[in-house]
Amino acid sequence: MTAAPPGDCNLCPRLAAFRAANRRAFPDYHNAPVPGRGAGLAARLLIVGLAPGLRGANRTGRPFEGDRSGDLLRTTLDAAGWPAGLVQVTNAVKCVPPENKPTRSEIAACAGYLAAELAGLPAPAVLALGRIAHDAILRAAGLRPAAHPFAHGAVHALGAGRTLFASYHCSHYNVATGRLTPAMFAGIFATIAGRGLGPPPTPRPTAGR
Repeated sequence: MTAAPPGDCNLCPRLAAFRAANRRAFPDYHNAPVPGRGAGLAARLLIVGLAPGLRGANRTGRPFEGDRSGDLLRTTLDAAGWPAGLVQVTNAVKCVPPENKPTRSEIAACAGYLAAELAGLPAPAVLALGRIAHDAILRAAGLRPAAHPFAHGAVHALGAGRTLFASYHCSHYNVATGRLTPAMFAGIFATIAGRGLGPPPTPRPTAGR
């Protein structure tokens, strides 16, 4: 299986119908499966979220772009020193679900795409945003979620020299309710750096003679 579904993917009838309805309501939106984007094979960090937001990635066609969750992610990455050229961003579910709640069968239908992404990217650090992404990553790596429980700040070995880090999702709802604060989110990236998996330091310019 490839790492991205076709634009007219119909594996999940409910999601396909929701995309069609959104195409009528928002004809200028992307309204199709949203593939991962970013550094590709050069990535040192793979970030996996839940699914495209209706007015975020479903509108722009790019994961974590166009809404507040994407704004917080980009701001936090910048503060942690992660350049765009070292980060790949994707979602466990590739199509926008009603009320941002994919079903178990919809998550399973996209599992092969996530597994292909993981297999095709050498990034040593993998960050899961939320429990659904966390468990999907573990299953894609052939591991049992029950043996590697989700918690904000949890760290698990994925095998093949890769490490999984877990965070609450950086959604506007989680931030507004205080479940995730910007400081908590920044702390996850500090943990990644503390494990020696952060971005390489930026070389200092050599002083002219």
